[in-house]
Amino acid sequence: MKKALITGITGQDASYLAEFLLKKGYKVFGTTRRSSTVNNERIVHIQDQITILQGDLLDQSSLASALIEAEPDEVYNLAAQSFVKTSWNQPVLTGEFTALGVTRLLEAIRVVNPKIKFYQASSSEMFGKVTESPQKETTRFHPRSPYGVAKVYGHYITVNYRESFDIFACSGILFNHESPRRGLEFVTRKISNAVARIRLNKQDKLELGSLEPKRDWGFAGDYVEAMWLMLQQEKPDDYVIATGENHSVKEFVELAFKVVGIDDWRKYTVWDKKEHMRPAEVDYLIGDYGKAKRVLGWTPKTSFKTLVEMMVKADLEREK
Repeated sequence: MKKALITGITGQDASYLAEFLLKKGYKVFGTTRRSSTVNNERIVHIQDQITILQGDLLDQSSLASALIEAEPDEVYNLAAQSFVKTSWNQPVLTGEFTALGVTRLLEAIRVVNPKIKFYQASSSEMFGKVTESPQKETTRFHPRSPYGVAKVYGHYITVNYRESFDIFACSGILFNHESPRRGLEFVTRKISNAVARIRLNKQDKLELGSLEPKRDWGFAGDYVEAMWLMLQQEKPDDYVIATGENHSVKEFVELAFKVVGIDDWRKYTVWDKKEHMRPAEVDYLIGDYGKAKRVLGWTPKTSFKTLVEMMVKADLEREK
C-alpha cells in the first residue's frame, strides 16, 4: 500500500486529493496546525479513513516528525496562506507560510528521506502582469501580490532542491480551480452563495468589485488528478494545469443568476471598485495545458457552465 502525506488537509484541494488517493488504494495522512478549533467540514465524510498529524509550515521539526511517523512515498504540499487579498495585509506571514514553508518541508524531506516524491502547489498568480497569452511553463513570471511573489519563491526553491539534491520534486502551476468546497472569501463562492441566498430571500444584494477581470476557471476535483499524475512519471518536471478558456467575473455572475432563474442580474448586484480595489490587479489569465496533455495524458473534464451550476446548486442545498 502506497502512502501519501498531504499538508493543509482541511482545504478544498486537499479534500478532493484525499478522496482521489483513497480510491487509488493509498493510506492517506494529513497535517493540520495545532488549533483549539479545527474546521474539518471538507473532510468529515472521509475523516475516519485519514490519519491526521500535527504539522506546521512555520515549524520544521513538526514537519520532520510528521514525515518520520507517516513514512510517505509521496508528499503533496497544499498548505499555504492562499487568499490573495489577505497577502497585502499580512505580507510577512504570507511569505513565512507560502514561501519559506516550502523550504522547511523540502529540507525536512532531504534530511528524513530524500527518496520521497514531492508536489508543490504553484499558482497562476505567479504570472501576474502577463507577458504572453496563453501562459505556459516558459512564460516569464511577474507577480502582482505578496502571495504571487511568495509562490514564485516556493516554485523556484522546488526547482532548486530538484537540481541540487536530486529530489523528485514537481510543481503544478494551477490556474484558478473552484468547487462547492471553495471558501466564502473567494469571489466565485461569494457569488454562488449570494445568488442562492438571494433566490431564497435571505439576502438582498451581491456586492462585488470590478466585473472585468478574466480568469481560467476549472474544477478542483479535476485538477487533483494532475497532481497525482506528475508524481507517477519517470522524471520530475513542472506543468501548467488549466482549461485553456477564460471568463470574466461578469460572465460568472450572469450564469450563476441564470441557474436560479433570474435574468436581470444587475437588479441584485452592486459593485464598488474602491472598496474592493487591490494595490495591483491581475486582469487576464489563461493557461496552456498542452504539456500536461502531451506528457501526463491529462485534460480538464468539467466545463465552466457545469462548474457554476454545481456551485450554485450546492449552495442552494446548504441554505435550504
